[in-house]
Amino acid sequence: MFKSIRARIFVILAVVLASGWYLYQNYEATGSPIKLGLDLQGGMHLVLEIDDPENLIPMDVKSDLISQSERVLRNRVDELGVEEPLIQKVGQDRLIVELAGVTDEERAKEIVGTTALLEFRLVRPLSQVEPYLARIDRAIVVALGVDSLRALGRAQTAPDGGVEDLIFGGGAPADTPPGAAPDPAADPSPDPILQQDPPVVAEEAEDPEAELSDDERTLRPFTSLLLSGGDGAFLVSTEDYPVARMFLQMPEVRGVLPRGRLNSLSLHFGWQPTALGGRTYRELFLLEGEAFLAGDELETAQAIRDQQTNQPVVTFGLSRAGGRNFGRTTGANIGERIAIVLDNDVVSAPVVRGEIRQRGQIELGGAAMDEARDLAMVLRAGALPAPLRIMEERTVGPSLGQDSIDQGQIAGIIGLLLVVLIMIAYYRMSGVLAVVALTVYVILVMGGLAAIGATLTVPGIAGLILSIGMAVDANVLIFERIREEVDAGRAVRTAVDEGFGNALSAIVDANLTTLITALILFQFGTGPVRGFAVTLTIGIIASFFTALFVTRTLYLFYIRNKRAQDTISI
Repeated sequence: MFKSIRARIFVILAVVLASGWYLYQNYEATGSPIKLGLDLQGGMHLVLEIDDPENLIPMDVKSDLISQSERVLRNRVDELGVEEPLIQKVGQDRLIVELAGVTDEERAKEIVGTTALLEFRLVRPLSQVEPYLARIDRAIVVALGVDSLRALGRAQTAPDGGVEDLIFGGGAPADTPPGAAPDPAADPSPDPILQQDPPVVAEEAEDPEAELSDDERTLRPFTSLLLSGGDGAFLVSTEDYPVARMFLQMPEVRGVLPRGRLNSLSLHFGWQPTALGGRTYRELFLLEGEAFLAGDELETAQAIRDQQTNQPVVTFGLSRAGGRNFGRTTGANIGERIAIVLDNDVVSAPVVRGEIRQRGQIELGGAAMDEARDLAMVLRAGALPAPLRIMEERTVGPSLGQDSIDQGQIAGIIGLLLVVLIMIAYYRMSGVLAVVALTVYVILVMGGLAAIGATLTVPGIAGLILSIGMAVDANVLIFERIREEVDAGRAVRTAVDEGFGNALSAIVDANLTTLITALILFQFGTGPVRGFAVTLTIGIIASFFTALFVTRTLYLFYIRNKRAQDTISI
């Protein structure tokens, strides 16, 4: 096969041109002939684990949660458009995420770390929380102590009007923002649900509040943060928001609100600040503790601009079962508000104007279009099964990656020059043929990496340089065999044929064993090791082709006019 020199040259040119075409296509698409990895072009390296500071989740459960999180994050990163991301489970409870070429680091971290748990809940009147506000205050006093509250600046007593005025609007606190009005929808009468089914509150063997003094019982560390809002929600100033959120996250506070199946309640802050009277506030909503619809019923999500307001919104489509549930609940609560909750924060709480079935939209207020797109993206990808926290964050700058490229280029050039000089000095004209074959080899390796879309990393450069040495080694074996045949008095053509034939088994054995090792590294290795294995594998295949096909073609062309008694430069 391919006994004709012309056919051989045609095959070599075809392979070289194909490699060049792949390199050109990559350059047109990405600005680089070969995709560069995190360590070469810069990017982010994150180590994530399940957010379980008290270590309450069993390890086997964590392992399952991490596996599920890996699939969700892969979907999100694919939507983000990052080329060749690395998302890999490490051990039982950690994930490694590497995003090469990421420029907006904060956005990437938010997309990766957002749980994206979407829920739809009914908004309850603030009157239902009245019996629990004083208990929340006392629970905070018991848990933190008066000294800690004084250090936080939260050792205030109740407003003169009491919590009733705060809720029902009879006498809002003096610092109520201009423009805020009493809540006309609030119903001061006891809620019928609460009358039918008394709230289930966490039981305590001993009441720690019994140890409080009369003065301590009058402290209102949480209630004093609340201002009367005019839209069925409390307001908390942005300055007080971190403290208020910390209070609500305390287990002692979470245990105060009722948790019964029919009458559970929970307090949730709004997603974004609200501007009133020159100041900014966070709305605090009272919601039903149980969601009537979850995000797993979501089938589509898309960011668009509302035709009436020109504001970014996220439209969504529900499954058939989810649509029936949504329609039933909205139809029974016309005129009421439904909260759209994302990761325990209320994104919006629109008033239900009519029955809504499979399609709706999430209003984002003054959010930018990019935020709407990111929200739609994480909703499409699905919610993480559990919150993740960033254990390690490392950013590789483009300049550091460029240093690695420069050093790799210097090492490669020096290595190639030494190989060229040694081969030509030792094997003379045969060495020149080997250098030409080596040039073809480099083009084939680069084209192969471009063709399969491989990402070149620093370990990959090491594998590339190693495979260059193996390519030269194959030529050395062939040349030494040819020398032996020439020294034995063989004719030129016979010496060349015998030399290639006798060296074949050694070349095959050496390349095959190295190839098996590279495949094992690829199968069981992680990111950098796999990058090394990929370039080494492509290099082995290319060196095998150039040594046995390209070099032989060049030799046949070199000796085509030589007579049997002539000698060759080797």
